[in-house]
Formats: sequence, structure tokens, C-alpha cells
Amino acid sequence: MVQRILVAEDEPMVAFDLCDTVEEAGYEVEGPFSGVSSASDACEDGTPDLAILDITLEDGEVFALAERLKAENVPIIFHSGHHSKEDVEARFPEATTLIKPCPPAEMLGAVNGALEGKAT
Repeated sequence: MVQRILVAEDEPMVAFDLCDTVEEAGYEVEGPFSGVSSASDACEDGTPDLAILDITLEDGEVFALAERLKAENVPIIFHSGHHSKEDVEARFPEATTLIKPCPPAEMLGAVNGALEGKAT
């Protein structure tokens, strides 16, 4: 079964680049979602295997969604250019934090590592 990755990113170029990178690696992409509300609605239809979340979206910050995903044991990769890695890791120590711009190989390494960690 193909693993499903939710992508929440409000910058169109970054969003489509992320989706292309993840799809080309063989994952199914849910998104991209430019808002917290649309990403949350997508989670109502089914829990993703992993979430890549920009922290600040069109309609607010993703922390409430991240808490919900965390409670459902969904690995999270925060992908942000406006929040420090240290601040995010203090709030979500189990999550991976990547700072924009992030090379595709680094993103895929984080995705693969997070999904492998979930399987153990």
C-alpha cells in the first residue's frame, strides 16, 4: 500500500515543488493545502501516514493541527522559513524541522526517516 503524505504549504511554488518531490519518490500526496482549515478537513477524510507542514498558512498557524496529528501518532515534518528550528523543536521535540529553502534530497531523507521511525 502506498503511503499518504499530507502537504500544507501556502507558497504555490514551494507547495508544488514539495508535492512533485514526494510523488516522484513514490508516495501519494494529499494536497497541497494552503490553509489550516482545508488541511484539517482532509484529515477528517483519513489520517495521513505523515504530514509536511509549513507553520504559517493563509488562515493561521498549524500548531493545533500538529497537536491533533501528534495524538494520532502521525510523524510531522515542519517546513518553515519564519520560525527557528529551536523554537519548533521545543514545542514538538519528536517532529523534524527543516528550514526553507530545503533541498529535495534533504526533504526525502526526512520523509523516509520519519516513516521508518513510525514503522518501528
